[in-house]
Amino acid sequence: MAWHRQNAASQRLEAIPGVGIITATALAASVPDPSAFKYGRQFAAYLGLVQLQNSSGGKDRLGHISKMGNGYLRRLLVVGATSVTRRAPTTDTRSGAWVRSLLERKPTRLVTVAIANKTARKAWALLAKEEDYKAVPAI
Repeated sequence: MAWHRQNAASQRLEAIPGVGIITATALAASVPDPSAFKYGRQFAAYLGLVQLQNSSGGKDRLGHISKMGNGYLRRLLVVGATSVTRRAPTTDTRSGAWVRSLLERKPTRLVTVAIANKTARKAWALLAKEEDYKAVPAI
């Protein structure tokens, strides 16, 4: 808790929905240089939150998530995404509406991993650009 209070990156990460103090400190400590990743998808792939690709002859086949990379950070992000999924019916933000629309069409665990992927990309953007998180209100 003391390290979290002193670290600006960890405090910025905590503002993301589904990211608490433990996840924020783990991300800030594990990723000291976010410029090592060119964009957010590379960071999500580093955590194992993107789909495996089996492509041949111009035909893209996307499979399950790769689960390669840091399992601890991936687990923390998925647990946080589960919390976001459970709160979605009462959330009045644009992302809450997005989660509700996904839950109508897809299984809950698949939506949870999609939210974890999106959270990882947001975390990379906050670390790389050193900006604060801004929630988008509902229209």
